Amino acid sequence: MINIVLHEPEIPANTGNIGRTCVAAGARLHLIRPLGFQINEKAVRRAGLDYWNQLDVTVYDDYQDFLNRNPGAVIYMATTKAKKIYTEVSYEPDCYIMFGKESAGIPEEILVENQERSVRIPMNPEIRSLNLSNSAAIILYEALRQNHFSHMQLEGDLHRLHWK
Repeated sequence: MINIVLHEPEIPANTGNIGRTCVAAGARLHLIRPLGFQINEKAVRRAGLDYWNQLDVTVYDDYQDFLNRNPGAVIYMATTKAKKIYTEVSYEPDCYIMFGKESAGIPEEILVENQERSVRIPMNPEIRSLNLSNSAAIILYEALRQNHFSHMQLEGDLHRLHWK
């Protein structure tokens, strides 16, 4: 199962949207404190809609607590500062993909220790970054694609009619 890690997220709606995406993708969500909101906030649950109770979520006191409780984790760092594009790496089926807080990203002290597993989403140079929940969805679904969408429903059905 792929893991999404949010390092000190600040905006409840982004975390709620990412939580909903994790449920849809069969991924786990890891939240590293401090959080810019309470998990029980209405905004988090509203963005996650009625899927929040299905979310596999773990909260950590800090980055070191996260590392201690996930020994040997292969962690990819999603950052605008990386040299590699997110499609240039091979994501393991149980990897962790970390995203930083909306205002500052992942601390550079963490990035320099993980240069080989730091990845970026290409974008126009005039823009600082994409929305956090969009970035998480883009990279998560690339990791799922590389792992052949394991355990996911690959075909859809119409509600009233039938495909020919």
